[in-house]
Amino acid sequence: MTLTELRYIVAVARERHFGRAAEACFVSQPTLSVAVKKLEEELDLKIFERGSTEVSVTPLGEAIVRQAQAVIEQASSIKEIAKRGKDPLAGPLKLGVIYTIGPYLLPELVKHAIELFPQMPLMLHENFTVKLLEMLRTGELDAAIMAEPFPDAGLAIAPLYDEPFVVAVPASHPMARRSSVSTTELKQETMLLLGTGHCFRDHVLEVCPEFARFSSDAEGIRKSFEGSSLETIKHMVASGMGITVVPQLSVPSGPNQTPDPHLRHIPFSDPVPSRRVVLAWRRTFTRYEAIAALRNAVYAGDLKGVNRLTA
Repeated sequence: MTLTELRYIVAVARERHFGRAAEACFVSQPTLSVAVKKLEEELDLKIFERGSTEVSVTPLGEAIVRQAQAVIEQASSIKEIAKRGKDPLAGPLKLGVIYTIGPYLLPELVKHAIELFPQMPLMLHENFTVKLLEMLRTGELDAAIMAEPFPDAGLAIAPLYDEPFVVAVPASHPMARRSSVSTTELKQETMLLLGTGHCFRDHVLEVCPEFARFSSDAEGIRKSFEGSSLETIKHMVASGMGITVVPQLSVPSGPNQTPDPHLRHIPFSDPVPSRRVVLAWRRTFTRYEAIAALRNAVYAGDLKGVNRLTA
């Protein structure tokens, strides 16, 4: 039994497909299949049930995969402990970020990371919250920047900042001249939302539950469109297709950021809806100084309009 074989069965269990698992492990499918079969023969049991379209994990296989994940993590910790003895910031840090945070936080974060700890390059991965949680659990990521709430996965969490939401409207919209707007005033508008899977969509629906009704009557949103990214939706808003709700950091404010002349951002009136952005990592992750350095790099940025949570 080898660590490589354990990594293979973890990948197959995650992907539910030998071909995709092989791609994720950067090996050929025959190589991976032979290794998995060899391990099953050594253990004298089936870890996977092979179907025509999908692979499923047997009940005993589930327990074996969980233990394999723990073994892989512990093996990685040995290397981390050795590096930490020399320099806790030595070596790359694998960082995940959700889609609605990455484009607005990462440019400054990466710049300050290079300035503060050049010996610890950030290996970045953007994805949905549920995928980042899975990658944290399996050790494919060291840490992730996400927005609460998310399922409790036994992670260590450090709050970074509370980020208010704002309303984005076309420059020609009657609301464009307003100093603030309430959530109830959005009921009669054509609302553009992120597609299913984005946690920010869920945050917006919690703030304005009428959006979830997709109602065509006078009590709800007249029409709803879905987009794949906030920037795509903002372009749709600028073209006059409707309005949307966005996080504060997505609003251009820096000297090198040019606001869209066809778009206006209006603050919410009290109570202002917001989301809490946090840094999460496995409790067994040993590079505590790396986590602290990452938080410092986040706080070195402008973070205009958000409430920093440094405690």
